[in-house]
Amino acid sequence: MEEKKENSLEKVLGHQFSAFYKISIDKFFQFALSVDCVILGYNEESLNLLVIERGAQPHIGKMALPGDLVYPSEDMDLAAERVLNELTDLEDVNMTQFHSYGQVDRHPIGRVITVGYYSLISVDQFEPLASSWADNVSWLNVKKLPKLAFDHNEIVQEALRSLKERVRLQPIGFELLPKEFTLGQMQNLYETVLEVKFDKANFRKKILGMGLLEETGKLQSDVPHRPGKLYSFNKKAYESLLQTGYTFEL
Repeated sequence: MEEKKENSLEKVLGHQFSAFYKISIDKFFQFALSVDCVILGYNEESLNLLVIERGAQPHIGKMALPGDLVYPSEDMDLAAERVLNELTDLEDVNMTQFHSYGQVDRHPIGRVITVGYYSLISVDQFEPLASSWADNVSWLNVKKLPKLAFDHNEIVQEALRSLKERVRLQPIGFELLPKEFTLGQMQNLYETVLEVKFDKANFRKKILGMGLLEETGKLQSDVPHRPGKLYSFNKKAYESLLQTGYTFEL
């Protein structure tokens, strides 16, 4: 039986057969898999990153992304949801997988490959709470991040690049802006995420031309400047653009 198994492997591996057996096959299964969650929060002023203070080794006491190991029988997406919930008490966060990291020395204990997930949420709609082995949880401005544990700074930068690419191809704002908002508030959202400044007239022409917004017939109140018109999202048009995609270039 063992001889048949070796013959079968030899046919598949060809000239690599001998080299394959110089390394015990057990070593190929001595890898750990983890998930790291890049949760970006928008609050109409800045883009912020949700971090935890690690209460466990390695890097105890350092700021880090919410992340942990994946169980052997666990689906990757479900693992990301579980880890985020266990460490920050957040749930119902729609996350997108964006990249994997497999540098041999990225974890001091052993070989750990991690898969990154990101999400852009409204800071006002979620209340993170440190739990499990996370000693603290906080929001940090993405432009003023300290040195995070492991390679988490690199992971954050890659997530920001992925987010910018997504924003140029799909509309955002339905869950990040108030139910009724001004075009100025929407422009600020895009400028914050993309880190660019748009011409006011061109931005408004582009957005209104999408058929994405509806006038509410109302004006802002209690503002120290000329009140702006309030708009709301046309949900059907928004969902259609999410499906078909668009190019946001001004």
